[in-house]
Amino acid sequence: MIIAVFPGQGSQSPGFLVPWLERAGAREQLEAYSEWAGVDLVAAGTEWDADRIRDTKVAQPLIVAASLLSWNAIDDRSAVAGVAGHSVGEFAAAAAAGILSEEDALRLVGLRGRAMADAAAAEQTGMAAVIGGDEASIVARLEELDLTPANYNGGGQLVVAGALDALATLASEPPAGTRVIPLQVAGAFHTRYMAPAVETLRAAVAATATSDPRRKIWTNRDGSAVDQGAAFADLLVDQVASPVRWDLCMTAFGDAGVTGIIELAPAGTLAGLAKRALRGTPTVAVKTPDDLAAAQTLLSGGTA
Repeated sequence: MIIAVFPGQGSQSPGFLVPWLERAGAREQLEAYSEWAGVDLVAAGTEWDADRIRDTKVAQPLIVAASLLSWNAIDDRSAVAGVAGHSVGEFAAAAAAGILSEEDALRLVGLRGRAMADAAAAEQTGMAAVIGGDEASIVARLEELDLTPANYNGGGQLVVAGALDALATLASEPPAGTRVIPLQVAGAFHTRYMAPAVETLRAAVAATATSDPRRKIWTNRDGSAVDQGAAFADLLVDQVASPVRWDLCMTAFGDAGVTGIIELAPAGTLAGLAKRALRGTPTVAVKTPDDLAAAQTLLSGGTA
């Protein structure tokens, strides 16, 4: 079973869409994505600097658009048996599974980005990655500081979120055996601080048509497979303010007998996590069009 995975916020970098726009029809497709999302994604992916594309309102639709551009560039998508996305990447996964149209996915993710940016602006919050250490001890320390686990990424990486002063305390007094790395994001995503964005997105999703998935799709909520489109759409809403359990997704991939993983653009992070958590499972990170051949080789039963 070969699956495709779609990355989350923070995977973008300045100019990363330049090689993709050299492909026939890609610029026109990205212009359509821009209209649906309400962001100039052509400029964002080719001209804007790191600070500008770090903005939540820009980063989220930019990442989903890039994922769908690269997904559509794979010739043999019918050979992809399952999909999953990390955080905002779940919108790209939902489109790849046929739950949402691409237009609705970009429209909703544009709204999500704006709503989460507004929620983040209400209080001084942020996120940090905690590398290494004992998870139970780390979580106990977070409770002392009123911080929240936001992304259980597996491979010894936990992303935490909350008030900036509490994050500073965590960084200055890290739990035993850990490194704490502040992340360049504008708020405490996947925590209670995002509650206003949940309600905004819920109303929009309720008015959006969904279809049941055409290929297997796993949810960030608990790593389970979801077979109803409406149920997955509800989970897209709830995950804005609840932790991303990518560790459980990877466990589910192993249990399902996944034999290869293709990460779509802007790729690298999820492939890296898979190499640590699913040792021996072939992975392909589709960062540029040059990587499409390796993805096709994996889908054809060869060695990537």
